Amino acid sequence: MIIRAIASHDDLSALASLHAACFEDPWRESALRNLLKTPGTAAFGAPEGFVMARVAGDEAEILTLAVAPVARRKGTATALVRETARYASEHGARAMFLEVATSNEAARALYARLGFREVGRRKSYYAPTEDALILRTELPLIPLGNTTASSRL
Repeated sequence: MIIRAIASHDDLSALASLHAACFEDPWRESALRNLLKTPGTAAFGAPEGFVMARVAGDEAEILTLAVAPVARRKGTATALVRETARYASEHGARAMFLEVATSNEAARALYARLGFREVGRRKSYYAPTEDALILRTELPLIPLGNTTASSRL
């Protein structure tokens, strides 16, 4: 799978459309562009998905991850998270965080396979009845299937 870096001067309309297909409250093209102009923010794209993250000091945060509904469960999200983790690690991050909706079982399973563990919860973060789980993993990512992943936290 080919993953490429995305720059703020790129055409981001396709990313905004993809985000709209994945989320009820999508980010507009201008929001994506402004985020990419923020120091420490990077984005990576695959044919039917993208991820945006920020590195600050020794921590990184996945800001959004979107994969087209028809392309899910084919490894795109895994490849995007791994590329983001590699980038973050190379830029000094030793841990990576993200938020995921408590009801998003598929995403939670993906992140668990990649070594992310729950470290907190934001009440009513996505909606009055939808909390966000705060997940964390150490960088670099432990290879898939390594049973020592949780012992690092």
